[in-house]
Amino acid sequence: MQATSNATGLGRWMPVRWQIAAALCLVTTINYIDRAALAIAAPFMMPELNMTNTQFGLVASGFFWAYALGQIFSGRAVDYIGTKRAFSIAVLVWNLASAAHALSRGFLSLLSFRVILGIGEAANFPAALKAISEWFPARERSWATGVLTMGPGLGNIIAPPLIMTLIFFFGWRWAFVVSGAIGIAWLLVWKHVYYSVEDHPRISEDERRMILDERAREAVESVAQGHAEDAPRPSWLSFLRYREMWGLMLSRFIGDGAFYFFVTFLPLYLVSERGMNPAIEGVGGATSFEATLVVAYVLGTMVPFLGADAGSFAGGWCGKKLMDRGMSLNAARKTMIWTGALLVLPVTLGALVVESTVMAVALITLALFAIQVNAANLFVLPADLFQSRDVATVWGIFGALGSVGGALFAILAGWLIDNVSWASVFVIVALMRLVAAGFVQVFIPRVERLPPVAARA
Repeated sequence: MQATSNATGLGRWMPVRWQIAAALCLVTTINYIDRAALAIAAPFMMPELNMTNTQFGLVASGFFWAYALGQIFSGRAVDYIGTKRAFSIAVLVWNLASAAHALSRGFLSLLSFRVILGIGEAANFPAALKAISEWFPARERSWATGVLTMGPGLGNIIAPPLIMTLIFFFGWRWAFVVSGAIGIAWLLVWKHVYYSVEDHPRISEDERRMILDERAREAVESVAQGHAEDAPRPSWLSFLRYREMWGLMLSRFIGDGAFYFFVTFLPLYLVSERGMNPAIEGVGGATSFEATLVVAYVLGTMVPFLGADAGSFAGGWCGKKLMDRGMSLNAARKTMIWTGALLVLPVTLGALVVESTVMAVALITLALFAIQVNAANLFVLPADLFQSRDVATVWGIFGALGSVGGALFAILAGWLIDNVSWASVFVIVALMRLVAAGFVQVFIPRVERLPPVAARA
């Protein structure tokens, strides 16, 4: 029987589910451009706003606390009001907050805008992972999550030249205005691309049938385990009855600070410890040596996140290939989680001890590669373990604990840098993902769809 298709335009050569994955990657890229703008602009902002490293750590921490709280509530909101509407509201809020950074006059005003940004950005990952759970079969979810988690790396690749160019020509305040405007423009893409599987106007019948058949198969398995899609939604606290939920939360609480450290503090590290001071009064006053420093600074803050993107893609792709070759879901996820975690340790410590700045940047690049190999398989676990209807709620709790850990580590890192050394922070970062992988191993005996809370009472 001949296959039927009503795909049009882009759908003829890219399946709709991968268009959605690309849109999710794009908005996550914008998310991280908005975040990275502060780190890139920090050497220019901090003298003007009379801020210390400790205050900068508190600003970063304020974002993470707001992000953590926002993820708990936004995850639940996404499950109730739907992915499309939730993303639209969140993107509008966080990009207006990003643009408002230009109005900062000191520590307190910057902290306030950063908190609002954190609340708005909190919906990004819960909504994105819910979309992946709705649109992708289990064997493709790690790869789709890998595409999604390329967003942080892409954001941190694009941000340095974009933000530095805006600072160079217009000043640091315009960097925030432009980054906010980019995010608002994304809403036009989202409105066009995202619909439910059943209602999408441009999906082929073959793709629609494949997704709905996979969903039906998972529904049959859920019913066999005692799930009922029309059952009352469990409360937040009821998820804590799962041993596996504690594994998810502890792994993020301990592990997230490693990536956030490089996002937040890498530009300051390159300036203060590696001598890449890009401070230039303006175009007319720039010498060739100063211009070289700008280029080195931009490359130093960009290149490591090329490694992060490569790690996201490689981690997701390898996870899929392991399953294609017969490895179980449990074994594939844990193999990639441990592979990334084990690689982080030597390359991070190596970056600390090498004298060459080029080698240090190269090793930090490998560290971010390894962190994202780990993350591409860790981040998909809520979709592997829980029903689609609960994924955003679970991911909100999961992500919130990561943000709390990131917030606490930002404070600790700022204090250690001011009072002890950068080396002490690098040692902690080198160990974080290994400890997180240990929590996954201990608390999640098998990665598989869990029975409902009531069945475990």
